[in-house]
Amino acid sequence: MNGLQWPLDAQGRRASGAVGQRIVAAALRELDGTAADAVLAERRWRQAYPRHWRALVQAQTAQPAGVVASARAGLAAAWREMPFVRDGRPLALAEAMRAPRHGLQTLELRGQGEAAHAPWTVPYQGRPLGGDALARQIDRWERAGICEPGHAEALRDCLAHPEWFDLSDQHLALLGAGSEAGPLAWLARWRARLVAVDLARPATWKRIAGLVAAGNATLTAPVAPGQPLDTAHAGADLLADTPEIAAWLASLGRPLALANLAYLDGERHVRVSLAMDAIGAALCSADARTQLAYMATPTDVFAVPRDVADDVMQRFAARGLAKRLVQAGARLASGGRGFAPHIEALVDAQDGGRWGLVDALVVEQGPNYALAKRLQQWRALVARDEGRRVAFNVAPSTTTASVVSNPLLAAGFRGARAFGVEAFAPETTNALMAAMWVHQLRTAPRDFAHPLQALVHTANHGGLWRLPYLPRSVLPMAALLGFLRRA
Repeated sequence: MNGLQWPLDAQGRRASGAVGQRIVAAALRELDGTAADAVLAERRWRQAYPRHWRALVQAQTAQPAGVVASARAGLAAAWREMPFVRDGRPLALAEAMRAPRHGLQTLELRGQGEAAHAPWTVPYQGRPLGGDALARQIDRWERAGICEPGHAEALRDCLAHPEWFDLSDQHLALLGAGSEAGPLAWLARWRARLVAVDLARPATWKRIAGLVAAGNATLTAPVAPGQPLDTAHAGADLLADTPEIAAWLASLGRPLALANLAYLDGERHVRVSLAMDAIGAALCSADARTQLAYMATPTDVFAVPRDVADDVMQRFAARGLAKRLVQAGARLASGGRGFAPHIEALVDAQDGGRWGLVDALVVEQGPNYALAKRLQQWRALVARDEGRRVAFNVAPSTTTASVVSNPLLAAGFRGARAFGVEAFAPETTNALMAAMWVHQLRTAPRDFAHPLQALVHTANHGGLWRLPYLPRSVLPMAALLGFLRRA
């Protein structure tokens, strides 16, 4: 099996668990050797990984000066641990990236739609919102704690600057262009100069080509050597063709803003995230103007400013007596796992700041999902430290096919409204995240006192982070409500 792989273990199997532990331990080692040793000693990694994720973020929160070194160490471990296999022979990823085996052909598509860029609207609950109606909805999301103020402010800026959405001056590359929650459908209507990479699947490229044809963008796509230059043969495999894709993108000679959008189930998510990381790193080395963009998950552990933490703790303290009694009974019946407080104490940082930790990890998503998203956080932190422009946006939980295919998650999101949490339809997330990327293309990068603040400032977490209870401590109740609502 060629391409980016897990290494073989002592039994000759490609298993992800121990490798993931070593990668996380390497990131922790820069900050807390005892916590790093605990990661390596963990025997129940799949069940216990949230505890170690929390230890990593807590150590980074307390030591802001060590955050980037920790991120670098985690990335270096991932690159070191995971080989790139060529003709059955494992190569170091860095070595493979320096030696693409062949070139890729270039296919160009051009939109046939109206020349003017389309106005930005947000499809929401069956109707498009724009202008004053959208402004009022943004206000409601902010007041309800569905999104952070930085997200709402950015969306209001976008409403005030419709001219920003003419992207004819932008070269935007999408890794995983056909992603269900990705921004392609909007970018294709905003005159962008697009570069798209996705698997060579005719159905995927038929959809991509249809979006481009209906819009006014131009799109460049790779085609394998020797294949006809048409959409039926377009595409490349991020896992198997990683060096070739990086070399092809660099050969286009354009300053690219590179969006890392690809998702694969299970252990393949880590591999495709690392493949995108390798491509991004290669482009950054080739062109100092390269920008990076990420859509992060809210179901992770993040450090949040004190005002957010205080709000979460206040919401827990403000429960009425009846609610406290009912929840105490449920907590007792669940062995202390139900209705646990989300934030119990603040973390003191060495720079004098005080932070809270929001922990929205969903154990059922597994450590590979968490590691895949952590790799992206690490690269965003390193790239920002190097002075590169990075668009890092936490996107709300979205009812994509991959989410609703998990019955527990699907039911949990259906029942989450009872707890003030909102899961968004894919078309709503598409529109919001496309606008957030436009905002970060059009505005100057912000400086933050703590590196981790850059990860959360513009977050739309759907209310998960403002929940007074540890999200996974109420997921069973939300799932039960979701199953009942569907019945």
